[in-house]
Amino acid sequence: MTRLIKKLPTKIMGIVNTDPHSFYEGSRCLKLSNAIDTMAAMIENGADILDIGGESTRPGADSVSVEQELERVIPVIEAAASRWGTLISVDTSQPEVMNLAVQSGARIINDVRALTKDNALETVAKLQQEYIDLKVVLMHMQDTPKTMQSKPFYQDVVNDVHEYLSSRINEAKKVGIKENSLILDPGIGFGKKLEHNISLLKNLSRFKQYDNNEYPVMLGVSRKSMLGEITGRSVENRLIPSVIAAVYGASVGVDIIRVHDVAATFDAFKVAHLLFDFDN
Repeated sequence: MTRLIKKLPTKIMGIVNTDPHSFYEGSRCLKLSNAIDTMAAMIENGADILDIGGESTRPGADSVSVEQELERVIPVIEAAASRWGTLISVDTSQPEVMNLAVQSGARIINDVRALTKDNALETVAKLQQEYIDLKVVLMHMQDTPKTMQSKPFYQDVVNDVHEYLSSRINEAKKVGIKENSLILDPGIGFGKKLEHNISLLKNLSRFKQYDNNEYPVMLGVSRKSMLGEITGRSVENRLIPSVIAAVYGASVGVDIIRVHDVAATFDAFKVAHLLFDFDN
């Protein structure tokens, strides 16, 4: 039976992990052929964006070398760009990886460190001079993946995250990064306790507004530990809560949902779109 494919207001970003230590085994693509098959299925099942990453940023994760990250992601990006017209995102914080990934076909830079690495801001600004459609995701993370879940602390998590993202917007604008290219992510699970994540999810609309300007918001909550804390389920058994969280994000106006399970999320979006009338 042919699937009814209807593009919806909230875009689905499919997660393609090339790091063997990524927290969800089902998303790992350790061979190029596996990555190609995974991406083809995601596109068939409704993905609007492919997010290709070569460094695990799960809690406690060690960093990888630039060379290793390049070896993992560039062939996958090149394969995707040569086969499909689907929008490609690179999940990286390294300027060298950003540069080669964009040259290879990526048009979104998804940076969990919000362009805080040395020369990251300048690299994106320079790339945008040649690739005028290049977008960048600025995400909030407290500390580093290695340490972020040790002792998360906030005075007011919603205000603190909002102020951080505001500061990163200002730093990006200072070096000439286009304001209309910015996408914001509150960073669910990145240096947050369960109560912090819940507060952020209940206030997602706050992250659209900065100085009377509106920005697209991206949400990544798929199979994360907060869902395990709520349900008691292992990462392999968090599909249903992940889909519910994705539908909730779409219902409150999130622009991009980053997920492991594209087909299930897309089917849920189609039903929810008709029942809840997300356009209004």
